[in-house]
Amino acid sequence: MTRIVNLATCTIFALAIPSLVNAQQADMSFFVTSANPGKGANLGGLEGADAHCAALAKAAGAAKTTWRAYLSTTAPQGGAGINARDRIGNGPWQNAKDVVVANNIDELHSGKSNVNKDTALTEKGEVVKGRGDDVNMHDVLTGSDPQGMYSTAGGDTNCKNWTSDGEGSAIVGHHDRIGLKDTRHMKSWNSSHGTRGCDMESLKGTGGAGLFYCFAAE
Repeated sequence: MTRIVNLATCTIFALAIPSLVNAQQADMSFFVTSANPGKGANLGGLEGADAHCAALAKAAGAAKTTWRAYLSTTAPQGGAGINARDRIGNGPWQNAKDVVVANNIDELHSGKSNVNKDTALTEKGEVVKGRGDDVNMHDVLTGSDPQGMYSTAGGDTNCKNWTSDGEGSAIVGHHDRIGLKDTRHMKSWNSSHGTRGCDMESLKGTGGAGLFYCFAAE
């Protein structure tokens, strides 16, 4: 009888684990894409990047339906661009494990931000490899300055507004907040340095895989 009870208890517990995971992912409102759409930094513009976020979130069982890629763009001839921070709603945001990464926009872009290697998980709840792992993938595309605004640094900072998979460059952040040099920029989750190019090989060459952040904007 004891053995039967124990087996029944184990079965119930085993069934409960997937349910718990699914419930956590249903509440998810932040993740790093588990894969690039396939053309390096050519994401199909903001519209294509948003659609990729939504597709990955849906496949993972997220209940949220309005997703925005954390990406900034610039306008021709010095005109005002689009800021990543203005695209993602007001928060709070939590990952696939129910861990809150920020309660609001100001916290997200402050020293209180909880975006790091342990929390910047994919939509599947998996850790993204960073510096020190067998493959470094810590460069996350943003095209943004530390405050989540479009860059005024000059030159290409977003691979031609996320439409180039050849020439150009894009600003990336380090999701693990680690770099070769112990500087503020190398510890930034959203604005560390530019890439060598916009094709996948160039993105890999600086420590990335063409991944980007997705936030539920609802």
